[in-house]
Amino acid sequence: MEDSLPIRPILPVRRPVDPATAAAAPGRDDPVWYAAYGSNMHTERLSCYLGGGRPADGAREYPGCRDGRPPLRSVPVRLPGRLYFALESRVWGGGMAFYDPYGPGTAPARAHLLTAGQFSDIAAQEMGGGPGTDLDLGTVLRTGRDRQGAGRYRTLVCLGTLDGLPVLTFTAPWALAEAELNAPRARYLRTIAAGLTDAHGWSARRAAVYLATRPGAAGHWTVESLHAALAPHSGGSASATGSGRR
Repeated sequence: MEDSLPIRPILPVRRPVDPATAAAAPGRDDPVWYAAYGSNMHTERLSCYLGGGRPADGAREYPGCRDGRPPLRSVPVRLPGRLYFALESRVWGGGMAFYDPYGPGTAPARAHLLTAGQFSDIAAQEMGGGPGTDLDLGTVLRTGRDRQGAGRYRTLVCLGTLDGLPVLTFTAPWALAEAELNAPRARYLRTIAAGLTDAHGWSARRAAVYLATRPGAAGHWTVESLHAALAPHSGGSASATGSGRR
């Protein structure tokens, strides 16, 4: 397996940079990294966003991206900040994974090399919509953060660069301390754990230690109870029905 790769933070999240020195906003077909920190670390789960489909045990059918091709590359990374679970998932039930870039520690993640158009379409589906509108990434590249609404997953974050390309993700606009924490369901955690195995080569035990101690899960799940829930999983978690349409 590949070791986690460092992200070079040239675009600070905490303070804006001079627009004159910021990277130009990429066009639809230009490459960007999408840093997945939750269930989209898992290849099969991500394929539902790209090619269309419904994840196994999930309640929603995803339309997919305009360009349904798989990532050109997927690599393990560690993000500065903290993963937590909050609100109620319409797909899995229970809490959803969010990321606070200002939180303590680091969060294991997986960076997928996509086009800016694919990133826009994945973000649109996470925001409850459908593909078809390209995000203006200029603000997030200039300032490190772009709040596009008050809802879940409507805040874009640029964490820096990897191989000279921007590393982008999306999360909630609020901080961890302000979140309405909620325990995640086992089926959702199994998908995230499968992604941690895919990306980082983690065992079910190591994934259980990590996930059971995240805010929202801690106090509901113990390492032992979550390890028992993860043990039967075989790595498959989604059924994609699309086929790389463009």
